[in-house]
Amino acid sequence: MKNNRIWLAPALAALLLVASCGPDKTQTADTTAAEPQLAGAPSFNADSAYTYTARQVAFGPRVPSSPAHAATGDWLVGQFKRFGLSVREQRFEVMAFDGKMLRSRNIVAQFAPQAVRRIAIFTHWDTRPFADKDKVNKNAPLDGASDGASGVAVALELARLLAAQPDSLQPGVGVDFILFDSEDYGYDSSTQSELKNQLTGQDSWCLGSQYWAKNMLPANYKPSYGILLDMVGGKGARFSREGLSREKALDVVTKVWNTAAQIGYSDYFPFQDSGGIDDDHVYTNQAGIRTIDIIDFSPAGEFPAYHHTTQDNMSIIDRRTLKAVGQTVLQTIYGE
Repeated sequence: MKNNRIWLAPALAALLLVASCGPDKTQTADTTAAEPQLAGAPSFNADSAYTYTARQVAFGPRVPSSPAHAATGDWLVGQFKRFGLSVREQRFEVMAFDGKMLRSRNIVAQFAPQAVRRIAIFTHWDTRPFADKDKVNKNAPLDGASDGASGVAVALELARLLAAQPDSLQPGVGVDFILFDSEDYGYDSSTQSELKNQLTGQDSWCLGSQYWAKNMLPANYKPSYGILLDMVGGKGARFSREGLSREKALDVVTKVWNTAAQIGYSDYFPFQDSGGIDDDHVYTNQAGIRTIDIIDFSPAGEFPAYHHTTQDNMSIIDRRTLKAVGQTVLQTIYGE
C-alpha cells in the first residue's frame, strides 16, 4: 500500500509522515499507562481467520473492476449477512493514476446497530494490480494475502465471534466493520517512474477511504474511535506505534498496546514508535474519526520484504500473527 511521498501533518509540522513504501525518522513517545482491568473476551480463532484469508486469495487478485474482485465483494457481503450483521454497500467509480476507471465498492457491516456508543474497524479488501517492488515480476498482480486479505480476515472473524455471543456476553459497544476498496491502486514514483501519474493534486492511494470520507456511510457517523488493520498476517510481524496514530489518538494507541502487553503479545506490539504512513486512517482522521493504524512497519521506516511483491501469498501468513492482532483488538473492544 501507499506511496513513498513524504508529507507534513497539518497539526504537527515537525512530524514527517512517510508513505508505506519509504522510510522516515522514528518518533519517540511515552505511551505507557496504568494497566486497566481486563474484561472477559471470547477466544479469537486464528484457524478461522487463516481460512478467511485463504478464501479471499483463492478468488485471485482482487483488482478493482476484475471478475475476481466482483466475486470477492459478493462473498464478503454474504459472509457478514450470514453472521447476522446489518450490511450496506457503497458503490462508486473512481479514476486511478493511470486513467483507468475503477468500479469500486466500500462495504459497511454493523454489529449491534442499535448501540449508541460504537467502535470502527477499518481495513481494505482490494489488491495492488502490479508487484512493482518485485525484482522479477514487476507487472504481475498480487495475491495480497497479508496486504489486504489478512485485515479483512481478522474483521470477519471478529464479526463472527461477536454475533455468536449470547446477549449476556456481548460487549458494551456496537462495532462497525468498514472495508475500503481501491486502496492499493496508487502511483509509486520510486518504482513506476516510467509511468505518468494522471491524478495531479490528489493522493492516488486510498481512493475508497477518500470517497467514504466525503460521502460518509452511515451518514454523520461518529464512533468513539477507529482501528485500521493493514498487513496484519505476516510471519514475524511487528506493529510499531505509527506517527499519525499517536498524533490523532494517543489514548487509543496506549489502550491497544497496553492491552496487547497484558495478554502476552508485546512481542508483536513492542513499545516502539515509527514515523507516519499514508494509509486509510489519513482520511478517516480527516473525517473526524480518531483512528489508529495497526500495520507491520518498523521504527526504521521499513516494510516487510513481501511488500508489493509476488511473495505476498499464503506462504507468509502466520496464524500466530492473526491471533495476536485479533485477540488484542477483541480484548480492546471488550474493555469498552
